[in-house]
Amino acid sequence: MLLSGSDILVKTLIEQGCDTVFGYPGGQILNVYDSLYKYQNEINHILTAHEQGAAHAADGYARATGKVGVVISTSGPGATNLVTGIATAYLDSIPLVAICGNVPTTQIGTDSFQEIDITGVTLPITKHNYFVSDAADLADTIRAAFKLAKSGRPGPVLIDVPKDVQIAKCEYEVMPPVEKDEPFAAKDVRIKEAVGIINSAKRPFVYLGGGVITADAQDEVLALAEKIDAPIGCSLMGISAVPTDNPRFLGMQGMHGHYASSMSMHNADVIISLGVRFNDRVTGNRAKFATGAKIVHIDIDGSELNKTVNSVCGLRGDVKLTLQKLIPLLKKDTKSDWMAKVDSFREEENNYLDNREGLTPRRAILTLNKHLGENTAVCTDVGQHQMWSAQSLNFKTPRRFLSSGGLGTMGFGFGAAIGAAFGTKERSVLVTGDGSFGMNLNEMATAVRYNIPIVILIMDNGVLGMVRQWQTLFYNKHYSNTVLGHKTDFTALAKAFGADGESVTTPEELDAALDRAFNADGTYLIDCMIDKDEFVLPMLPPGGSIDDIITKLEVEP
Repeated sequence: MLLSGSDILVKTLIEQGCDTVFGYPGGQILNVYDSLYKYQNEINHILTAHEQGAAHAADGYARATGKVGVVISTSGPGATNLVTGIATAYLDSIPLVAICGNVPTTQIGTDSFQEIDITGVTLPITKHNYFVSDAADLADTIRAAFKLAKSGRPGPVLIDVPKDVQIAKCEYEVMPPVEKDEPFAAKDVRIKEAVGIINSAKRPFVYLGGGVITADAQDEVLALAEKIDAPIGCSLMGISAVPTDNPRFLGMQGMHGHYASSMSMHNADVIISLGVRFNDRVTGNRAKFATGAKIVHIDIDGSELNKTVNSVCGLRGDVKLTLQKLIPLLKKDTKSDWMAKVDSFREEENNYLDNREGLTPRRAILTLNKHLGENTAVCTDVGQHQMWSAQSLNFKTPRRFLSSGGLGTMGFGFGAAIGAAFGTKERSVLVTGDGSFGMNLNEMATAVRYNIPIVILIMDNGVLGMVRQWQTLFYNKHYSNTVLGHKTDFTALAKAFGADGESVTTPEELDAALDRAFNADGTYLIDCMIDKDEFVLPMLPPGGSIDDIITKLEVEP
């Protein structure tokens, strides 16, 4: 059939199974928006308040569903407003397709109004990007972008479509949705090496990351840990990969991880790492990281093997398929002494837990747990509230903890909560801080416009809490520009947008407010007042090792 480029673009999105896109219109993408109008019964477009919010929403949709998220913007500032969202997806390996309009091909390079070389700008933060100069190439380019975004290690792909390409007409033939590249297991010789190392372990530790969620390898991870009698820890991106109530699960490891998880990893003699990268927040001082352990590392991306820490055995392959071949070759073992040691770390951790009365951060998150459903997606922004959430939230289902790990993007959470709600078709939760919430609170307009059921819990301490914590510990209490001093009434703000909300100061008030929020028709904001000097503990100092772990506040604020 003969169609315009813009019609082909939208029809190809529908063809690829895309039911929802997020975006913001502008001059150089108007033809695509006209086509979205034509096909509105087949594809849903969500108008956000800002392109960055749209990118985060597409990202949240992808994280919550495993499908490719799609965001659309115009040229120039519209395109550059996507950059933070694209970079967030890139560093967390999230499948995303960003589609931008551009000036006509005849004006490229002339500094036309709102012209920008967005392919050049995003080259370092995409798996690949495309500049489409011929409408005849448009459908196949979109198909290639979808395939690339979800194959191997997922990530964002950008397509730049000049206005004349949107207008031009050519033949279009409907094709079936593209499949991602066939996943593959690691080589048999590497699996055999890994089996020998794991079978010799006396103190094994299973360490998982976001790659386990991507590979849908929850069952295999639990089977592995059960067979070799090992505890399980995770990175920030690995939270929700296995149920948090599993008796082998110790929680997040690293700078602000659980004491038992970090200590078990440090004392292990073999670390089986699955779909995870050893970044600085995990290792601390790499020269002192897990010096007594042999590392077996399985990852779909071979560039991660031996990138930051040395593995005695690196296996390039899909985590699920590799474990399916590896587990039957392992001997079943019981390691009573090791698990007793792990239990002793748990007991030590229990001594450090914050069990104070009043509305403490931990008590706030534990209260939130009581109201979460098994399928509720919880999104966070970045800072202390993110770490408190990572430490204490409970999950039973994968893909239900959505947080910016690699880039650490303040302002990510609201857009992600919008995308997650559309993806799961259920209520989502945003846990944020007053600093992070201020970054993208304009998306409240989006939430209210579409009557999206979102519970917003603001951990409101009036400061940039994580930065202030560092200033307290390492900068002689020089609180330079971390006291926000805002006079914003967040409850009144929510009502001004058309949402509902309230402020709480006690655990009892929070519990009642959450009950109202989870039964509200749309978006509901709770301003949870906490003390400005609350800390996230435990903490490994930057560049420190497990020997430097801080488990209690040693410096008075």
